[in-house]
Amino acid sequence: MSLSSPLGLLAEITHRCPLQCPYCSNPLDLIARSAELPTAQWLDIIDQAAALGILQIHFSGGEPMARSDLVQLVERANDRGLYTNLITSGVQLTAETLAPLAAAGLPHVQLSFQDIETNAAETMSGYRGSLEKKRAAARDVVAAGLSLTANFVVQRDNCTRVPAMIELGAVMGAHRIEIAHVQYHGWSLVNRARLLPSRAQLDVVTAAVEQARATHAGKLVIDYVIPDYYADYPKACMAGWGRRFINVGPSGNVLPCHAAETVKTVPIPNIQSTSLSEIWTGSALFNLYRGTDWMAEPCRSCDRREIDWGGCRCQALALTGDAAATDPVCSRSSDRPKIDAALAEAVGGDAPLVYRRFSR
Repeated sequence: MSLSSPLGLLAEITHRCPLQCPYCSNPLDLIARSAELPTAQWLDIIDQAAALGILQIHFSGGEPMARSDLVQLVERANDRGLYTNLITSGVQLTAETLAPLAAAGLPHVQLSFQDIETNAAETMSGYRGSLEKKRAAARDVVAAGLSLTANFVVQRDNCTRVPAMIELGAVMGAHRIEIAHVQYHGWSLVNRARLLPSRAQLDVVTAAVEQARATHAGKLVIDYVIPDYYADYPKACMAGWGRRFINVGPSGNVLPCHAAETVKTVPIPNIQSTSLSEIWTGSALFNLYRGTDWMAEPCRSCDRREIDWGGCRCQALALTGDAAATDPVCSRSSDRPKIDAALAEAVGGDAPLVYRRFSR
């Protein structure tokens, strides 16, 4: 296949986070602060990203505000012509901490919300006062003249509040709202039966999003991400393995997606020993599921093979034990019964939440 320059770099600069979300998307094995890449290494990664043709860099974590050098990294990215996006919980974002980031050239903040009711937000995040701090952070972002995306995470307990989520985003001055159902990878698998909504709940949310899109047409962009489990076909995870995006983790591991460390069949490249360009073009990991040659049936002859690119490799691995298997979300997969069983298991599930703490 023809290989283009990557579009974006997800810079997961730390796994440290003050929240304890039971659907955390970080790897099961978290990187300690002592093993994080130093500032000089991250600055060099930014330089390499620009030279490789990357256009966007998304500073994420964990909580990227936990890094004391974040302003320096944003400034370097801005100097190299990269569009910067801060993906944050917002609980450490204040007018005082935002000002130097804005001065460094940060144009956009993506702020996550676990819920819009105080008790529910604190229950889901494991952090007292989280909602108040997030709303204050949103006001500060808009007041500073930066673009705001409000990302509302949806699961079975807050489905009925989606219309209010969208209205809150609009009132806060968000340019974009994302209504994103939890995706069941990594830690969220532990809580899947507790968090996965019923089909009836999903239909209610979908109708609410469609109505809000009509109401706010031309004024507000509303993205919508359903749980994979309810789809007939998988989505093109990261626009296809090794096609558009690069993920660099806190210790320097370079991945096609943030969960790709679960694939153990080939070595995981690290920026401390190999350049970003070499990893992108020549590493065994990035080439493992790139394109369509790796596919078996039914993907190999499927008319959707260059639409969804076989779906999520990490989800296939987690649910079938084989990263090369058809994503079991697909209605054409022989493993689709695994998904149907998970949906049946989730109906009426009321198990206690298992929170994500750094010690885990």
